[in-house]
Amino acid sequence: MLIFILSENCHLAIACSSYFCTMQKLILVSLVLLITIMSCNNQDQSKETGKKTVVSVSTREKILQDSMLQYPDSPIIKEKLIQFYREGSEFDKAIAFTNQQLQNDSLNDRLWDIKANLQYENEDTLAAIASYEKALQINPLPKYVILLGSLYAQTKNKKALEVSDFLIRSKIPKTETEALFIKGLYYNYAGEKMKAIAFFDQCLNLDYNYMFAYREKGIALYDMGRYTDAVTVLDKAVTLQSNFDEGHYWLGRCLEKLNKPNDAIEAYKIALQITGDYPEARDALTRLGVK
Repeated sequence: MLIFILSENCHLAIACSSYFCTMQKLILVSLVLLITIMSCNNQDQSKETGKKTVVSVSTREKILQDSMLQYPDSPIIKEKLIQFYREGSEFDKAIAFTNQQLQNDSLNDRLWDIKANLQYENEDTLAAIASYEKALQINPLPKYVILLGSLYAQTKNKKALEVSDFLIRSKIPKTETEALFIKGLYYNYAGEKMKAIAFFDQCLNLDYNYMFAYREKGIALYDMGRYTDAVTVLDKAVTLQSNFDEGHYWLGRCLEKLNKPNDAIEAYKIALQITGDYPEARDALTRLGVK
């Protein structure tokens, strides 16, 4: 349970600091060079056989693990190994390795942040909330407040509204838009669609480029059966940002409902072109008979 240590008069300092030292940067450069050299060697050998080869997954993992043994205090290499597991969708490995690091550095808010992201991507939202609560207790950064508020909203937890009100009262720069989005998100998940749309509109009045507000407003209209209105919203979103994959995907969903399968197929194809691995868009194309 989050103990709100953030009082109304609490001042959250947003400070920009350099996280990596010069030596750590040199270590990272050396690591990248090592992987590159091995890749080039493999490519040189492939010229003789006429076959194209790349550094195998197991080789890259071993390079990172060996580098970590050589430089045990380097956070860069540790995070690269976590990212390696994440990119391979090996979330259990990534979370287990992050937990190992937290055993030695339990007050490292960045590690809790990383763990929360992994848990969320692994569809364990409640665990992600617990991790963000811990990160926030250690270091009350505005980004943790915002991320936690969004997760509360997705689980229909009224703490999302408390977080949003706190952000508005605190007058932290550039957080009012996020606060309004969190409120809209909460009401969207709670099924109060008109309330949600009102907050998304307020959000877009402050920042008309806020893509997630367009997406959620489109979803609210979709859920209400107002598919034409949703298309209008999502069309605007993908016009403003043509590489907004989720905008194209939800546009496809709405066009399907309007019995425009060819237009829907085009929207799904664009979403897949933007994001090569978009299971929902791929499944939608399969459903529409496109291989």
